[in-house]
Amino acid sequence: MATTKKGGSKKAAAKGGEKPAGKSAGKSSAGKAGAKEAAGGKRKLGLRGAAPWAARHAAKHAAEARARAAEPPLPGSARATIRTPTGAEDIKQKIADLHNALQTIKGLRKNFNKSFYDIGIILKDIQSRKLYEAKGYGTFEAFLEREIDLGKITSLRLVRVVGVFIKEGALEHGVDRVLNALVALETATESSLDVNKGKVPPPPISTAALPLKPPGR
Repeated sequence: MATTKKGGSKKAAAKGGEKPAGKSAGKSSAGKAGAKEAAGGKRKLGLRGAAPWAARHAAKHAAEARARAAEPPLPGSARATIRTPTGAEDIKQKIADLHNALQTIKGLRKNFNKSFYDIGIILKDIQSRKLYEAKGYGTFEAFLEREIDLGKITSLRLVRVVGVFIKEGALEHGVDRVLNALVALETATESSLDVNKGKVPPPPISTAALPLKPPGR
């Protein structure tokens, strides 16, 4: 029994001796950290797993990249191809206007007999402002073939209706009569051109008429 008490007292003494040592080590490390914070303010910690200089290195490279991007590119350089093209805002505005125009035509298409004149106005605006170029079409006719479900011929005639007829009169007579009248006008114009092409030109203006008899006879 005496030996067990001595062993227990030795273990307790050993444990009691370890605890103060741990506390003193913790206090010393905390003291060092506090001294560092007091000397330079808050400690600057980098990214996890990165060296302390990594953040400074990345910031330096980012500043150099911004400086290079601000400079104008050299002619023929690869960097010139990724810069904003000239007139980008104008192209964006044309694309937005063309999209709105197509959506409006799609809505008016549901009641074509009463809205054909308005469709012609929108198509004429697209043609005059060349909005079709914003989608890569080289001609207005190619745009009509791919984007307008009315067909190229009908769409072109609707554009001409706006320039030939008044809206009130066109709506009063209806789309069929207006288009038939336009076809008749086109046929008459073509026939008159054919006649003018085959017409015999007038004879040239002759000089003064010569006398019937020589003078003195």
